[in-house]
Amino acid sequence: MTYDIVVSGGGIAGLAAAAAFGADGYSVLCLDPAPPVTDRNAEGADLRTTAFLQPAQAFLEEIGLWPRLAAHAMPLQVMRIVDAGGEEPKARVTKEFNASDISDQPFGWNLPNWLLRREFVAHLEGLETVTFRAGVGTTSLFTREAEARVGLSDGTKVRCKLVIAADGRNSPMRKAAGIDVQTTRFGQKALAFAVTHPIPHGNVSTEIHRTGGPFTFVPLPDLDGRPSSAIVWMEEGPKAETLMALEPEAFEDAMTTRSCSLFGPLELASRRTIWPIISQHADRLSGERIALVAEAAHVVPPIGAQGLNMSLKDLSVLRDLARHSDDIGNRKMLDAYHQKRIADIRARVAGITLLNRTSMLSAQPLRDIRAKGLDALYALTPVRKTLMQLGLGAKGA
Repeated sequence: MTYDIVVSGGGIAGLAAAAAFGADGYSVLCLDPAPPVTDRNAEGADLRTTAFLQPAQAFLEEIGLWPRLAAHAMPLQVMRIVDAGGEEPKARVTKEFNASDISDQPFGWNLPNWLLRREFVAHLEGLETVTFRAGVGTTSLFTREAEARVGLSDGTKVRCKLVIAADGRNSPMRKAAGIDVQTTRFGQKALAFAVTHPIPHGNVSTEIHRTGGPFTFVPLPDLDGRPSSAIVWMEEGPKAETLMALEPEAFEDAMTTRSCSLFGPLELASRRTIWPIISQHADRLSGERIALVAEAAHVVPPIGAQGLNMSLKDLSVLRDLARHSDDIGNRKMLDAYHQKRIADIRARVAGITLLNRTSMLSAQPLRDIRAKGLDALYALTPVRKTLMQLGLGAKGA
């Protein structure tokens, strides 16, 4: 079989890539070795959430996905940062960054990852140009100047003009292309789960810094008549494993304490998932007939809603270059993709790595310096506005 594009990976970024290029009329084959889990309560469901910042939301609108998502999205008008690094787990510095300072729109819109997969797969079913094959992965890559040949896990081979590697931090297509990565390990793990709480979140995303990494509330729609939030709790690996093993009642006590009780007693509203935290970037974003996007290209800790928003920026740049190329996937196009994205990716990976190390501080004097730094940054209005604009994806980060 021959296609214009083969997308390796059927996660959120891979499905978005298939939708973007399928909407432009390219024949696309999207592959993933695991069928997507599209039910919140199913085993293997991704209980994390994604905040689509303004540029990402505009891209999803362009490629026809946003109409399926808008009714489910929670607007993020305010991002609150709390320093709780004193002797007791209590908020001592609280600063709010309001989108109205720089825009007439919210910073972004939050959606559960399992729901995104459900809606993206449903959208692809309506695109005649896209074939999505769940349960089949990519296993080998052979390229020539004019085309790529991709081996599949069912023993077949397909030919295409462009391979888009959206197959994760351990990308088999990146490895097959011989592209190396630079990886930083923090000794951290993140717990992800949903909670209900008595005090409404008011569409405010709240990031609480103490030690080990941030404890982040991201607004969700009410659940059974109670305010609800998605939580990402980052801790040193052994402590995260201990927390994961706690009985629900003990875990609820621990997370309520870690949250400084800002939203009252927290109750689990989902199962818990856990994964290791790294930062990583590929040495190159392209090779012969292959482009790396999303976690195949870059991995960052879950701070500041940057990860998937960077991924959609990859796709936006790649799509724009394809529109101006008479041979999709040729060397000139893919070299241009690397040049347009690599500096921004490396800067953001470095910046988020630094923020994460700052959030992990355990020594009290260093935590005190962190709190004073937050106060100082917030007090400078031009600096505060610039940081918000950079967070949304403006040039210069």
